[in-house]
Amino acid sequence: MGFKDPSYLERKGAATDARKAALERFREKTNDPAAAERQAARQALSEAREAREAERKAAKAAREVELAQEAARARAAAEQAAREAATQAERDAAEKAAREAAEEVERKAARDARYAARKKRKK
Repeated sequence: MGFKDPSYLERKGAATDARKAALERFREKTNDPAAAERQAARQALSEAREAREAERKAAKAAREVELAQEAARARAAAEQAAREAATQAERDAAEKAAREAAEEVERKAARDARYAARKKRKK
């Protein structure tokens, strides 16, 4: 009664039998209609997932295009506002210059009138 080591041939035979049993189990699983149904369900889920991902990518691309267009419109509006502000500033500067020139003319006229009145009094 002792421990008996299996010989090489016994080990090789056991390994061959195990491989054959594993192959047979694999073949049974591949021929199983339930496994085919599960595989078809997995395939359908995978296709649906890919379709949703493609839809999300398309929606994201559309949003990016929309954001780019919005940014372009905002830039155009800002440029237009800047041009209008510059034009308004030029008009304001021109009006101020015209007012100052008119005031200068009025001051000269008042000064000349005072000068003339003084001359007239002295005569």
